[in-house]
Amino acid sequence: MLPWSADLAGRLDHHVIDSALLRGNPLEDPHERPLLVYVPPGYDDAPGRRYPSVYVLLGYTGHVTMWLNRAPFRQPYPELADAVFARGEAPPAIVVYVDAWTALGGSQYLDSPATGRYHSYLRDEVVPWVDAHYRTIADRDHRAVTGKSSGGYGAMVTAMLAPDVFGALATHAGDALFEVSALPSFPGLVRRLRDMYDGSYVKFLADFRGRLAGTKEGDLELLEMYAYAAAYSADEDGTVHLPFDDTGAVVPEVWRRWLAHDPVVMAREPRYAEALRSMRAIWVDAGNKDEYFLDFGAVAFRRALEAAGVPNERVYFELFDAGHGAIEYRYPLALAWLARRLSE
Repeated sequence: MLPWSADLAGRLDHHVIDSALLRGNPLEDPHERPLLVYVPPGYDDAPGRRYPSVYVLLGYTGHVTMWLNRAPFRQPYPELADAVFARGEAPPAIVVYVDAWTALGGSQYLDSPATGRYHSYLRDEVVPWVDAHYRTIADRDHRAVTGKSSGGYGAMVTAMLAPDVFGALATHAGDALFEVSALPSFPGLVRRLRDMYDGSYVKFLADFRGRLAGTKEGDLELLEMYAYAAAYSADEDGTVHLPFDDTGAVVPEVWRRWLAHDPVVMAREPRYAEALRSMRAIWVDAGNKDEYFLDFGAVAFRRALEAAGVPNERVYFELFDAGHGAIEYRYPLALAWLARRLSE
């Protein structure tokens, strides 16, 4: 009963995957991971029918059970997604909620020697497991990946890295155009690190892990930057390199490694441009008041799609009136659009 809960027309199944790829990861995070799988209304009544699938990725700090959190005056995404299918707004699809949380708050859905093999986990373990246990249409032309913020970043790069697995994507305010969205924060972070921790990330991490998280100013911002560095610029031995020095200036050789993971830059490379041209559908949106300027990243990624030769009819693009938060109403819009495209 709303607002406390809503009965689903479909079904949300709770699973745990024992990941061989995440076993023994550098952060000693759990290798057993929760996985939520939604099946649409009528799934159990049509045992011969197969369905397209949409994989949903969380933003930074997100873990999969947070999809069930209830905010005031809002419904969680699984209920919004269920309503799309219950109202007949899109052909039915299986929706998979993926967990890629780390002790640093996130993995950016990449393989990294500092965090673990989270891209491979999604591509080589989660997708085959879902295809084996549910009646999916098990090919890339009927499989999409979607997310917001770091999840939107994950959607963009996953589609480019694994076009044989995913044939469509949706990104809501996804991390992109790093020189606009990330670089301007460097001096402030360096000052905070200098004034509170003698310029040492080792001291910050030791302090952060020894108390209640979020009880000191700048906790999340400092941790987030380190998590990105762990994803983008870690050596094979797990050493994490920051993209700035103690003056806040860019370290060129490290910054180049970051840019190599920027979806806008990636899209210009021939192999990734080819992957994007192969997509059946690409949804790109962001709020025009995004606090991290990810609206500019969305515009830049849309232009990169044009430059890559992605046909306009395969792309949906919109800037809407909002900041970075409270945009979950966009998720079911993209879900319905993807479900229609995947069912064609």
